[in-house]
Amino acid sequence: MKVLMLVIDQQRIQLESLYEGVANHCSLDLHRLSTKDQSNLPRYFKKNINIHKYERIILFIRFKWTLRQTNFIRKIPNLVILEHDACQDFIPQSKYYGKFSSYFNTVPWAKVLVSGATIAEKFRKNNDTDAIFIPKGYDQKLLKNTHQPRTIELGFIGSIDRETYTERKKIILQAKEELGLFVTRTNSGQEYLEVLNKIQFFLSADIGLGENMVKNFEAMACGCVLIAYDQGEFENQALGFIDMHNVVLYDNFDTLRIKFKKLKANTTLSMEISRNAQSLAEKKFSFNGIGKKIINEIEQPLRKQKKSNILDLLRKIKLSKYT
Repeated sequence: MKVLMLVIDQQRIQLESLYEGVANHCSLDLHRLSTKDQSNLPRYFKKNINIHKYERIILFIRFKWTLRQTNFIRKIPNLVILEHDACQDFIPQSKYYGKFSSYFNTVPWAKVLVSGATIAEKFRKNNDTDAIFIPKGYDQKLLKNTHQPRTIELGFIGSIDRETYTERKKIILQAKEELGLFVTRTNSGQEYLEVLNKIQFFLSADIGLGENMVKNFEAMACGCVLIAYDQGEFENQALGFIDMHNVVLYDNFDTLRIKFKKLKANTTLSMEISRNAQSLAEKKFSFNGIGKKIINEIEQPLRKQKKSNILDLLRKIKLSKYT
């Protein structure tokens, strides 16, 4: 299959191995778009793209730019949208609350790849979007268990200051005060690898997001015991998460405290969960495997594109409120 993939030229998260994973399973043309390119897709396509060469065109750029260019995006044939932030559609604190739904409604024939099983189900039921679940995964070339001493008992790496992360911040600060949680931020790459491998128990607090963030899979791959907020049985089954077998799940701080105490007292159990988590990550969540899953999904037939009607016009009017 001949595929065009349009991506952000400078990502905060290292995604080169993901693009390689996609390329391993199709004939891929990868275009890296600057902010200027993303902000003017008609000009970029006119100068650089022959759309008739491709069986699928994957759009994986910043949502704020796609939101402003729906009239043009509707004209892209064989469209696939890869979106890692669609969970914000359901987060009231997010500036994009409800806006992904409006955007997807303007291109109902597109296949939409989102990073949460529950999120995909909501889009299918609420919007009749052709939404497919593709987990975020991890870079298998960079991240692995280096088997060094775990000098940080309980750790968290990441940001807690964004409005979207209000609930995360509460539980992180409480865990810092009561459980001795070590909170830090690192550069991507080698420094991130080294710090992850120092952490024995990695605390994830994706509360209110409805899905698991990328750090969860990265921590598992590096041999941490992942202590994660429980996103529900539907999500856990889709990922293969089994509580106290390959992941430790909690639904409130009391549960977190009790399970953490149990883990500290049972080294054998902790080591078993760590091994099972790493094995699951390597089998299901490497970027090479995720790339293959993307191609397997988009090889399936797309919906037929229909001519605009009055409902499409009303959707565009609703969307225009956000642009």
